[in-house]
Amino acid sequence: MMLLTCLIVLLRYGFDNGSIALQESVLYLHAMVFMLGAAYTFKDDEHVRVDVFYRDFSVTKKAWVNIIGGIFFLLPFTLYTAYLSLDYVSASWRVLETSPEPGGLPFVYLLKTLIPIMMASLIIQGTADILKNIGVVTAARSPINKQAKGQN
Repeated sequence: MMLLTCLIVLLRYGFDNGSIALQESVLYLHAMVFMLGAAYTFKDDEHVRVDVFYRDFSVTKKAWVNIIGGIFFLLPFTLYTAYLSLDYVSASWRVLETSPEPGGLPFVYLLKTLIPIMMASLIIQGTADILKNIGVVTAARSPINKQAKGQN
């Protein structure tokens, strides 16, 4: 993507030869990185989090915050966005939507398809994260765990 951007700049300013298709291809690649990488980023807990209080929480409290956040924020948002995107994407596929720019890429419908794909991957990853955190809470409350810590 970076090399392609450099090529676009070189062609445009060095040789006075611009290409809408090349510029749009950078946009497509950028969208793919973010939209297909969102669930992976979430899996590795590298997403943006306002953690003024969270960072000082115990493992169990963090797990509860993650469970509540997943159930009441992540899943409703992703399910609703996926639902809303279906008509938007299907309309684009019906006409095999292309770029409105002359010389642009004829694959807008594929780009728009990334929206429900991203939502589906976030739903799957969010569900896995909720289940993992339920396991953390359950393990913390386990009598075997309490005996090991000398709490029983």
